Amino acid sequence: MTEPQQMTQSFSTERFKAFVDAVVAIAMTLLILPLMDSVSDAASDKLSTADFLGEHSGQLTSFVLSFVLIANSWIGHHRQYNDVEVITRPLLWINVAWMATIVWLPVPTAMIGQMDSDPLQAVLYIGTLILTQFTTFAARIYLLRHPTYTRADPQRIRMGAMADIASAILFGIALIVVIVFGSVGYFALFLLALTGTLARALNKLFRTRG
Repeated sequence: MTEPQQMTQSFSTERFKAFVDAVVAIAMTLLILPLMDSVSDAASDKLSTADFLGEHSGQLTSFVLSFVLIANSWIGHHRQYNDVEVITRPLLWINVAWMATIVWLPVPTAMIGQMDSDPLQAVLYIGTLILTQFTTFAARIYLLRHPTYTRADPQRIRMGAMADIASAILFGIALIVVIVFGSVGYFALFLLALTGTLARALNKLFRTRG
């Protein structure tokens, strides 16, 4: 098989989407496991529900935060691949990298909930989120270069790429805030609400320069 043929080898889009959905579902389920262990420990120590919620507020917060972030990533992924008709080997491996970041996220999530905060912990957590955006961005660039693989309009894909860049920038700002202010800085992740506004500004900037 020649190299061009290898590059255009396609895979079942339905099996691909089902596999991605399964991986995301498993990752979201893994987020709850540390809390299940904590409930068992609380029962052994005869803690009240109020005591449990107070002592494990960090775990609960990190669980909710990561659950929402993974769900948001899956929604974006679903929208991106809803119009994709051909899954080639390069696109498949880009998505394998995307799934790796999703599966890894429960690990730094558990660190945030159970360990003392430190800069490296923030780098592992928010750095993972940035890598997720980079893999999504890589897929969009690939589809822009191979427009026949998707029904999506190129302008829509470009706007999605701007949203990926905007999210990565906001994650980077949140990382700096966490490093400077500690665990309370994770609330800076709410800056993601500005993704649409920043994406439109970036799109306008690049169109002007273009």
